[in-house]
Amino acid sequence: MAMQTRRDFLMRALGAAAGSLLAPQALWARKKSARKPNVVLIFTDDQGTIDLNCYGAKDLHTPNLDRLAREGTRFTQFYVGAPVCSPSRAALMTGRYPQRAGVPGNVSSTKGNAGMPAEQVTIAEMMKSAGYATGHVGKWHLGYTPETMPNGQGYDSSFGHMGGCIDNYSHFFYWQGPNRHDLWENGKEIWRDGEFFGDLIVDECKTFIDKNKKDPFFLYWAINMPHYPLQGTEKWRKKYEDLPAPRKMYAAFVSTVDEMVGEVIAHIEKLKLRDDTIIIWLSDHGHSVEGRTFSGGGSSGDFRGHKFTLWEGGIRIPCIVSWPGRIPKNAVRDQVAISIDWMPTIAEYCGVKPPDRRIDGRSIAALIDSGKAPSPHDVLHWQTGRAGHWAVRQANWKLVHNGPATDYKGRKLPAEKDFLSEMTNDTTETKNLAKDHPDIVERLANLHNQWLNSIQQK
Repeated sequence: MAMQTRRDFLMRALGAAAGSLLAPQALWARKKSARKPNVVLIFTDDQGTIDLNCYGAKDLHTPNLDRLAREGTRFTQFYVGAPVCSPSRAALMTGRYPQRAGVPGNVSSTKGNAGMPAEQVTIAEMMKSAGYATGHVGKWHLGYTPETMPNGQGYDSSFGHMGGCIDNYSHFFYWQGPNRHDLWENGKEIWRDGEFFGDLIVDECKTFIDKNKKDPFFLYWAINMPHYPLQGTEKWRKKYEDLPAPRKMYAAFVSTVDEMVGEVIAHIEKLKLRDDTIIIWLSDHGHSVEGRTFSGGGSSGDFRGHKFTLWEGGIRIPCIVSWPGRIPKNAVRDQVAISIDWMPTIAEYCGVKPPDRRIDGRSIAALIDSGKAPSPHDVLHWQTGRAGHWAVRQANWKLVHNGPATDYKGRKLPAEKDFLSEMTNDTTETKNLAKDHPDIVERLANLHNQWLNSIQQK
């Protein structure tokens, strides 16, 4: 018996020594709880590049998301896969560039129209295969047929709207006739007339968490705000009444979102699940300047551009991740990362097998752990359906092709066929270096063409 005890002690010691050589994230999984972590993935809509207090917007009151940043890690060079809703969501859901995910542009907001192909593998399907409960709450905009709605794409439960936006009280889509009602629960149309959609989705998040609190869960909370219509609550409209329009309408909606996020986090804390829950928050792309949103209200700060463009203001977004005791808190990461990285990162944190197919994203767990870790990407690519508008970033060089004209701090910047920036010296994209470095323009254009050819690979 004594010999067996010494042997057990030796084996435990060897195991501990081997464990000390594991990556930090593997050690985090061993701390505090044997339970696999929950994941709450929060995706806001049309929120500008700097539109949180902790990102520099000093006229906004966002205490809950600022707290999330203090308790976690905040990124300064985080990108999304596209500057418009559907392809950005497809990229997040699949870990693939939108073109490879089969969603190069916005899908229809009309019932009966397909969206992201059903054969794509979503984060929800990945997590469900590992025993996670999976829930979708909020906006979808990735298909309006049974097989392309959330329950057909790996979600055990779904509550929200399938199209691009809704009025938050009638739950109708009014922006392309005929007007049509768009509120669904598990694939069936439901009616909650007059109830504020923000309150409904907060309640649905709480219900999903309550139902699955004993076992690990994955919750995708796609908040449809601050996308138009800008319908912030009275409390926040009063708070910002002295700001100029349209900033005051937008600000009220941003703070409404912040309050909603704070309420769900408080519920997680009440259930004593916070230490076992990874919370990821990001916007789907830059702010809108459409007439439907009073032609503005959001801000990209010193960055050029907005929604629909591949200038920085269209694709560089605020992003925060928090997991108490497992990842650094009050940390800032300046390395380049992108939304397609969340699928493999979540897989690594949760000990889940990624889909057996080509994934364009890379785990950023090491990057989150250390500000000295390199970006997993040497090159990033984007393309929209607008007149061959595409962009490539390799290291610190970024080439924008057919970049549209934009307003920038009171002046009009013209459209550009080829605009080359060196991002360490000019993140504003106001000084074109293309004529000075034609070799770099050619190299990046060749990389883009090679990427386009590779997209056909499944």
